[in-house]
Amino acid sequence: MHEELENFERNHDLVEPPPNCRPIGTKWVFKNKQGEDGMVVRNKARLVAQGFCQKEGIDYEETFAPVARLEAIRILLAFAASKGFKLQQMDVKFAFLNGFIEEAVYVRQPPGFESARFPDRVYKVRKALYGLKQAPRAWYAWLKSFLLKSGFVMGSVDKTLFLLSRGDDTLIVQIYVDDIIFGGSSHALFCRTYEQKFEMCLMGELQFFLRLQIKQGLEGTFVHQAKYTRDILKKFNMCDSKPMTTPMSTNTALDAVEDGKAVDQKEFRGMIGSLLYLTATRPDIRFAVRLVRATRLLLGLLTVKRYLKFTPELGLWYSSGSSLFLRGFSDADHAGCRIDRKSSSGTCQFLGTYFVSWSSRKQASVSLSTTEAEYIAAASCCSQLLWMKATLSDFGLRFGKIPLLVDSTSAISVAKNPVLYSRTKHIDVRFHFLRDHYEKGDIDLVHVAFENQLADIFTKPLEFGAFVRLRGELGVTGWRCVDNALIKGEIESQWIGLIALLV
Repeated sequence: MHEELENFERNHDLVEPPPNCRPIGTKWVFKNKQGEDGMVVRNKARLVAQGFCQKEGIDYEETFAPVARLEAIRILLAFAASKGFKLQQMDVKFAFLNGFIEEAVYVRQPPGFESARFPDRVYKVRKALYGLKQAPRAWYAWLKSFLLKSGFVMGSVDKTLFLLSRGDDTLIVQIYVDDIIFGGSSHALFCRTYEQKFEMCLMGELQFFLRLQIKQGLEGTFVHQAKYTRDILKKFNMCDSKPMTTPMSTNTALDAVEDGKAVDQKEFRGMIGSLLYLTATRPDIRFAVRLVRATRLLLGLLTVKRYLKFTPELGLWYSSGSSLFLRGFSDADHAGCRIDRKSSSGTCQFLGTYFVSWSSRKQASVSLSTTEAEYIAAASCCSQLLWMKATLSDFGLRFGKIPLLVDSTSAISVAKNPVLYSRTKHIDVRFHFLRDHYEKGDIDLVHVAFENQLADIFTKPLEFGAFVRLRGELGVTGWRCVDNALIKGEIESQWIGLIALLV
């Protein structure tokens, strides 16, 4: 607390309150910061402003600050594994206190530490303070300015990505608020530069980031959320439940619950929120979580938890030295929802053999045919591939035609045919950009056999055999540690056949 007070008093001025001043309150927030093993690594005391008292237009204007997407973080992990360098991590102490704010903001003195001589005075905030609505934006603006002055180049698409090239050395920096990931051939230079400007802590190899557990070894990188999974099961009293082998049974009735026992909305939303974040490394539960969220099916939610009890250690494996090439898969389940008869779109994108992006969502409108549902899903996959292509160009990677594998020949024919017939003219204009990018040569639509359609796992419940096969082909696997060396488990994969098919 005294360390926090010293920084607070050094960056803000104790002044007489101006006329009609309504100072913002402050409060203390205490937290035990844990590592990946659950042990407390730091006891944190934070003095924060009660930002809910701020008035828009008076105390703040703009509040938005860019934050790295989870897809961007997975792309960085895959790129690092391919190039064979380890990512490092840093946490900047009092990060928000480095950013300057433009508005005139006054806060009350810290509770329990009021001045004996001037108890009625308030602090005029000169730098950003935790809790203020504009604090993340001010910190990002200051950090961006510092990096650009240091010679970094900001990503053209991802504004939280910064790159520095000096000769043959390259340094990559990814920002998530005050947590920073960096790596490359010259990361020692970055450490020295930051040590002169910031007070840093938790330096070292990237291991625990945003509740993602990351194991970097010579053979590759393993990303999982085993600790987070166990915490979820413990929080919702599912530790003693009977395990299940799939996240959703094919016999489950996918209808909304109209009667029966009422569901505790607070608990249900807490469960859904926890599971949604778990899908950051568990694509095998993505469809089940999305479906349970839409139908509010409590039985389905319990089934997902029982599956997690059976597979708590699963995660994503990125092997080292793999070549980098983009490809995507798209699939749709026509009229799969029995409530409103809307279709489900499933897409997944690979960088080489690295599984870095996926989605499972209900389509916005009812599709009149399987062809239309598949066409809309392919358009969604195309947009994600184009974003990844633009993002990877900042890493120095260039791609020609990107294969988009679809198991519907009729959907491919619609995309390749420039004429709008009566069966396709009603499709929303925004989905026809798939045809446009095919004609430009950005996307190459390729037919794939049904059994090799990896996106099928994101559109419907599957039998155990098909589910395990697709899960393995996505790179979702389990690991164990022996003498601090990662021993890779057996993964059933058909990548050689798929690559031969594309060639």
